[in-house]
Amino acid sequence: MDRTPATGAATAAPVPVRRLTVLYDPDCGLCSFVRGWLSRQRQLVPLETVPAASDEARRRFPRLDHASTLREITVIGDSGQVYRGDAAWLVCLWALSEYRPTAHRLSTRSGAPLARAAVLMAARYRESQWNRGTAAAGPGWGGRVYGTADGWTYDTQDGWTYTGTAAGPDSAVPAAPGACAGGCAPPG
Repeated sequence: MDRTPATGAATAAPVPVRRLTVLYDPDCGLCSFVRGWLSRQRQLVPLETVPAASDEARRRFPRLDHASTLREITVIGDSGQVYRGDAAWLVCLWALSEYRPTAHRLSTRSGAPLARAAVLMAARYRESQWNRGTAAAGPGWGGRVYGTADGWTYDTQDGWTYTGTAAGPDSAVPAAPGACAGGCAPPG
């Protein structure tokens, strides 16, 4: 332990971060998009993505509150550091070559409100997507968010693909996110 010169109090030596694990919700379109975006960036600190509350996440981080990782972005450092919310977003940016200066600016007293606003905006968007599938959501596009449990997968190159099977000949296959429910005719 080091001692601070001003007070003589013991301080813990800083622990370097050499690897980060990002827990993401695979059933959330926004989370899956951000996961893909992170994987395409040049990383100064390697980022590994693991589905939140999955068997893999529970095996790796047994003492973590896994239910909370589905509500709030959580990033874990290789020495056990846990980042949530604003700090999690900032540490992800900090790990990226092109965005490290932005992370430093957003971590200042003047940049923190902007970082917090961005996190709140993402959380509100995510919540609105989940609420669309409930009766409480009221009138709107009338659908709901589809995820892997419904047979949909998202690939950054190919977009949304339905991989499930209909229950029978009269079963309606749900429309792809962004598609019309009546099955729009292909262009041209």
